[in-house]
Amino acid sequence: MSEFATTLIAWQKVNGRHDLPWQNTTDPYAIWVSEIMLQQTQVAAVIGYYAKFMHRFPTIVSLAQATQEEVLQHWSGLGYYSRARNLHHAAQRIMDEHHGAFPQDFESMQALPGIGRTTAAAIASFAFHQIQTILDGNVKRVLSRHFLVEGWPSSPSVEKVLWSLAETLLPQQNMVAYTQGLMDLGATLCTRSKPKCDTCPLQASCAAFQKQRVHELPTPKPRKAIPEKHTTMLILLDGDEVMLEKRPPTGIWGGLWSFPEAENTTYPDLALTRFGVTTHAGPPLAQLSHAFTHFKLHIEPRTFYVMQRKSSVAELGQIWLNIDDAIVAAIPTPVRKILQSLQKKLASI
Repeated sequence: MSEFATTLIAWQKVNGRHDLPWQNTTDPYAIWVSEIMLQQTQVAAVIGYYAKFMHRFPTIVSLAQATQEEVLQHWSGLGYYSRARNLHHAAQRIMDEHHGAFPQDFESMQALPGIGRTTAAAIASFAFHQIQTILDGNVKRVLSRHFLVEGWPSSPSVEKVLWSLAETLLPQQNMVAYTQGLMDLGATLCTRSKPKCDTCPLQASCAAFQKQRVHELPTPKPRKAIPEKHTTMLILLDGDEVMLEKRPPTGIWGGLWSFPEAENTTYPDLALTRFGVTTHAGPPLAQLSHAFTHFKLHIEPRTFYVMQRKSSVAELGQIWLNIDDAIVAAIPTPVRKILQSLQKKLASI
């Protein structure tokens, strides 16, 4: 066993995290859900969502049998909604192709929607004690610093080096402690900013620490200007009800309910003609911005009181909901913020 692995395992058993809701289990379903939620999301943000999600969908069967609407509703606010759609689809695949049992074969895991090599490795390690290595953002940072690996870790050439390095460090036993130790070290000590090198168990063998280059590594991603987009969201109010539209199944906020949007932001009221409503302007709401991975969206909410609508029955893909019900529906975070702002505004009128 490498000295790296031996030291890390010993540290994790004493100083690592042992009381997270998804730990101390070998249930592959519980581990799988947690690993998907933890993709690009901090532990503190996941804990509350995980508990509610597992309460509603305690088994693969219950998740597979649920509607996508229900799954998205319990994911609402966590972001990166393709994760929820993939989780739901994968559960249905497991029912159809694996008789409802999470597959133990490493390749079969990766064939499921939303499960890449690192996620599969975490499940294989924690649930089945298989010898597989992970390489998430935390691990890339630990390895880049400890072994002085130059270059942006997510570039194909550097990532290939890191995968190869990670494989050479694998122990033949104590895989749970080792895998958890990698995660814990990167999350609690070898952090992106203000790393706690003084208490790191790997300090003596860390090349970046010895050469005083910890803050230089890992090499940052080459900076590009973040595109900015603008949209106008139309908030149609009919009494205490608001209209929402179902977004396309893929893409940004895929499958969620949202406000209709106006392509012509100069004359947004022209977009109202397709709804067959007669309106007049409602209370003004503050603009807001929402950052995605690849762009920033600036939203101008425009409210309209509906004086007359063609039918009390919504068109396909549209729904009229009480504002209180809309706030807890499967909606994106910015839409929830707009609804909450509108709720306060109407209460003060």
